[in-house]
Amino acid sequence: MENRSTFICLIRPSRPGFVEQMLPEEEAAMQAHAAYLDQLLSETRFFLIGPCLDRAVGISIFEAESLESARQMMADDPTVERGVMTAEVHPFRISF
Repeated sequence: MENRSTFICLIRPSRPGFVEQMLPEEEAAMQAHAAYLDQLLSETRFFLIGPCLDRAVGISIFEAESLESARQMMADDPTVERGVMTAEVHPFRISF
């Protein structure tokens, strides 16, 4: 059995006004983001993925081998790589 831990990631737009109007390069990054998450779904156990309705933050709760691997997984997200979003990863315990 693999020894995996649970993490939460908060992903936020890196510029004001993103929610109101995405630039063409941001739209392309968001499409790549969706494809990246689709790929991760086949490789990683996610408990939750989704944006807040006001799009201020997206949240994912998932398993990874270590904090470093969880951070790398989020750093490899096309929106983070391209500077469209910032990602904040924390160890997380599901209590209920």
